Amino acid sequence: MIPRTLFDADLDGFRDSVRKFLEQEAVPYHEQWEKDGQVSRELWQKAGELGFLCPTMPEEYGGAGADFRYSAVVMEEVSRAGLSGIGWTLHSDIVAPYILNYGSEEQKKNYLPRMAAGEIITAIAMSESGAGSDLQGVKTTALKDGDHYILNGSKTFITNGQMADLAIVVAKTDPKEGAKGISLLLVETAWEGFEKGQNLNKVGMKAQDTSELFFQDVKVPVAHLLGSMEGQGF
Repeated sequence: MIPRTLFDADLDGFRDSVRKFLEQEAVPYHEQWEKDGQVSRELWQKAGELGFLCPTMPEEYGGAGADFRYSAVVMEEVSRAGLSGIGWTLHSDIVAPYILNYGSEEQKKNYLPRMAAGEIITAIAMSESGAGSDLQGVKTTALKDGDHYILNGSKTFITNGQMADLAIVVAKTDPKEGAKGISLLLVETAWEGFEKGQNLNKVGMKAQDTSELFFQDVKVPVAHLLGSMEGQGF
């Protein structure tokens, strides 16, 4: 076997911590989580307290300022333990970088520290029943009305959808422009008109909540546009 030279002693220590945490706080409960269709929120909070969420985020936004190898260790240990329901990778390594790289300073300060602490759980709402890999075909719209966007539409197969407190929603702010009219919006799931549908029953990964989401006249503040201008979502 070719020896691995990517990880040093510090990362080995981090790996031991992640492994012990999962063995104590996740493995004994995974069978129940598969029945429940989701993991516990307490697991997220404990992981946040120990620095296992969003480790690559800068310290000023609640992370450890670590390199991506730390995220890789978390992914490997979750996989090694056979824990199919933990949606940390989406949260830490997809949603958080979107906000870090494209969010305003207000957005970063508002959401990233709470994400790193496990206080809020995130999702990214792209797929629709008629638009999966072809995102320019999305039907969800977010039409500007004064200082808000009015969000209407639906999404499906959304990882972390049942537990999410915040979702990056892909929507058309200018339907006439096709792909060039697609934008990303930061939408809190507690807002009026945001409804979580059924937790989808899947062949595998039964502990991973995968949901339908519905938007009916959800008022999204213009300040929650992700990026400096509309049309940058594709």
